[in-house]
Amino acid sequence: MKISPEMVSEEALYLGTAESEHTEMYLKAIWFIREMGKEIKVSSIAKLLNVKQPSVVQMLHKLNDSNLVSYEKGNLVQLTQKGEKIGKQMIRNTRLLEVMMNDALKIEIDEEMVCGIEHHMKTKFTDALCILLNHPRFCPHGHPIPYGRCCRTIKEEEKNIQ
Repeated sequence: MKISPEMVSEEALYLGTAESEHTEMYLKAIWFIREMGKEIKVSSIAKLLNVKQPSVVQMLHKLNDSNLVSYEKGNLVQLTQKGEKIGKQMIRNTRLLEVMMNDALKIEIDEEMVCGIEHHMKTKFTDALCILLNHPRFCPHGHPIPYGRCCRTIKEEEKNIQ
């Protein structure tokens, strides 16, 4: 098949920025540690991400400067509202992809693939996936899936039942 100039102009190629994915992984890790009810410390982030503590400290300073976390040397880490939103979205993306692989596609969950895809999902796509999967509340690992905009009705119904 010969590729015409018209075909090339219809398809766009994108370069993901490793820096933003790196940032998202840290925010996701912080969100997860907090979700588990643990203190968010440099050592816990380093352990979860399998990196050295000085690398975590360096990144926390960057995240602090970007107003994504609140961090001062020797203190616990806290997500800002902006960091909270990104961390929650990354967790939501991950867990919905795991449900899709496990329940809809009936394939083994490939965490490396999930990690590669989760950073490129827009909210519109995530909500469409959630709707397609019937708004699952838990991932295959038993962790809760954060609600999205598409889940508002379900969230309200659950509150009324309790």
